[in-house]
Amino acid sequence: MFSKEESRLLRQEFWTSFGKSFPRKWILYDTKLKGFSFKFHFDTKTALVAIDLEDDLEFRIKYWEKLLALKSILLDDFLPEAIFEEAYFLENEKEISRIYIPLEQKVSIHNKNTWRDVMEFFNEKMNLFEAFFEEYKDVIEG
Repeated sequence: MFSKEESRLLRQEFWTSFGKSFPRKWILYDTKLKGFSFKFHFDTKTALVAIDLEDDLEFRIKYWEKLLALKSILLDDFLPEAIFEEAYFLENEKEISRIYIPLEQKVSIHNKNTWRDVMEFFNEKMNLFEAFFEEYKDVIEG
């Protein structure tokens, strides 16, 4: 087991290393759409890349409906393994809507031997999510 401080330092080291290995500016929260963001998630059991819809329920519903209308395009042309969950509960029990892709292998942010696979997964999948968003941003905003 790792102490809280050791865990914090490992997490910090991972994200710093990821930034150096794949130096680019990700969109993440800078979508210009209220409550619409891209997320990287990596903990002691899982890694995933996601589009999260949160905050205002009205915006969440609006964007969810637009994304559902684009679902076949996202699945056919970008990310066939994407999972759509209209009601997704975070660890803090907050309900959001999420489209995500989990890494299907056992990984842990505490195991440096899994970091390279996670970094490559993050880079590949987030690039595809962002390409989809850039191509269909006008439809999603509309």
